[in-house]
Amino acid sequence: MRSGAKVAVVGGAFVLVAGGIGYGAYSMLGDTGGGGGGGTQSASQSSKVKTGPPSAEEIAETSKGFFDAWAAGDASAAAVLTNNEAGAEPVLASYGEDAHIGKIKITPGPAVGTKVPYTVKATVAYEGKSKPISYASELTVVRGLTTGKALVDWEPTVVHPQLTEGATLKTGESSTPAIEAVDRNGTVLTKEKYPSLGPILDTLRQKYGENSGGSAGIETWIEPADASQPDVNLLTLSKGKPGKLQTTLDANAQAAAERAVKKFSEASVVAVKPSTGAIRAVANNPVTEFNVALQGKQAPGSTLKIMTAAMLLEKGLVTANGAAECSKEAMWQGRRFHNLDNFDLPDGSTFTQSFAKSCNTAFIKLIDDTKDDAALPKIARDVFGIGLNWQTGVVTTDGSVPEEVGGEAAAQYIGQGTVQMNVLNMASITATARTGTFRQPIIVPKSLDNRELAKVSRSLSPSVTQQLTTMMRATAAWGTGAKAMAGVGGDKGAKTGSAEVGGQSTSNSWFTGFSNDLAAAAVVQSGGHGGDAAGPVVAEVLKAGG
Repeated sequence: MRSGAKVAVVGGAFVLVAGGIGYGAYSMLGDTGGGGGGGTQSASQSSKVKTGPPSAEEIAETSKGFFDAWAAGDASAAAVLTNNEAGAEPVLASYGEDAHIGKIKITPGPAVGTKVPYTVKATVAYEGKSKPISYASELTVVRGLTTGKALVDWEPTVVHPQLTEGATLKTGESSTPAIEAVDRNGTVLTKEKYPSLGPILDTLRQKYGENSGGSAGIETWIEPADASQPDVNLLTLSKGKPGKLQTTLDANAQAAAERAVKKFSEASVVAVKPSTGAIRAVANNPVTEFNVALQGKQAPGSTLKIMTAAMLLEKGLVTANGAAECSKEAMWQGRRFHNLDNFDLPDGSTFTQSFAKSCNTAFIKLIDDTKDDAALPKIARDVFGIGLNWQTGVVTTDGSVPEEVGGEAAAQYIGQGTVQMNVLNMASITATARTGTFRQPIIVPKSLDNRELAKVSRSLSPSVTQQLTTMMRATAAWGTGAKAMAGVGGDKGAKTGSAEVGGQSTSNSWFTGFSNDLAAAAVVQSGGHGGDAAGPVVAEVLKAGG
């Protein structure tokens, strides 16, 4: 995507870390058994090969030798101090040749076991322009397999924490102009102010930068091995002229989403406008190149009962105000299902009560009457657009409700089993329930590139839509979502979910809801009950509007 002429490294441009043994003293410590390192042993030496973890002295000596060689721009000397000389040398060489990074100073911190943290301060210089760059990373010192020498365990992250296998650090003139992304009201959106948007803005630049009306600048970036992935910009030496790019996002909703997910170690949220499908907010904590909110695949728990309820209402098997048995347990083809804490509801309770209190058995007991194991996958695709090829403007995973039989099909009714969703999918399902009609979520206008949006074959009937939203309103008013939604105004509805995941002692917390013309869904990993963790995340975004 970008270009820049290679320039040879000039030794005088680098600054060595002060003190200690020079890097040259380590030039023969490679390990041929550790992935390509050089070095040889005599017969007498082989009998003295060390074993066991490296000592503190070895860790300090090896890491310092590596840092000194790297800082001096001697890629071969640094690479031979790793357990993969062949893999390390070209990456270390490109640091100066392709990325044009010089005047390097590496400051190690105290070792933690075999790990050595450090900071890098350097200067990027290209065609008369220069700028400082700094970051932190760490390396691990291991014992060489054949030589017994202490060596740096080679990973691309040793050079930069965001560098992945096969990726390259580069500096040069970009062939893709930078973009100035703005929200629906013209507010500028930056990754500094809205960290969760970083990967999204990188993708939007890659896809739409050339047609945004801007001009190229000079930058330092990471070029991924996979050409379909966006470059990761690290530093801008010369901005050029960014092209303006309109998005559907709302700055207020995005700010609320960023605040909300930071209250948990692992959380994601998405907000969508039901009447148009416009995505108003996307946030993740932590922020990674893999966008969990848009690309994740997890069981959504009882939030999927929105879709199951729609299917049962369509088939006439229930009505919102009709009776629905909610026992403590239910058995289906040898598989036992129970309610949270084994609760039940009194005889004569309505389907709305079972929905609002998230009664699993009320749904399981109706499976016999559907007479169609594929009923849920059908409505997922035909009405809610799940599994179609969504063209949002960025990469998304569009949900999955595969056809199953027996107990696995029953598990899908309550959002378990083989159902796979992310919070974008659940926000869209809520938006569809709100209006009765699926509108494919988008983050940039269709007019930008005339892409083909996903379309469903039919909508929910007005009767089903009305009953479905009535049940969601009940959940927000007095059901499992009441506490979380208490501070949310307007016409509001909700559904909670607690998704049991193998290997986790605590379930994932799911919550989805709407307020007027805004729907949002959130998940908090190992957050427990849906109303306790994910509920407040959704509520904070809904209160921001959009």
